[in-house]
Amino acid sequence: MEKKYFEGIGRRKRSTARVRIYSGDKASTINGKAINLYFANGEDTEIVLNRPLIVVGLENKYYFTATVSGGGITGQIEAIRLGLARALYSMDSELKPTLRKEKLVSRDPREVERKKYNHVKARKKPQFSKR
Repeated sequence: MEKKYFEGIGRRKRSTARVRIYSGDKASTINGKAINLYFANGEDTEIVLNRPLIVVGLENKYYFTATVSGGGITGQIEAIRLGLARALYSMDSELKPTLRKEKLVSRDPREVERKKYNHVKARKKPQFSKR
């Protein structure tokens, strides 16, 4: 029996996305909504999200559904993009070098540094007063 879908998990900042790719030409959805309804700047976002599919030349043969939580807009977009890339190379491992060349495979580890006590922000200290 052939698998119905392939799954990949992507993370970025505080966002986590579970992405499933299916064969067909339906519209891709995020949390049950269309891409342009979920993200306000729909067309620009759609290009960034579909980048893994465009790079490997499968944009009209596959569509995806994503469940994303946490973080903000940028973190969620990049988490979905990483999850989509991971789902693609779990489907066909020969796609991984192509995706790696476009820098779509590695997780971006940068996160916001935590705020420390007696500091205004993570590193900024209160102004020193001599008197």
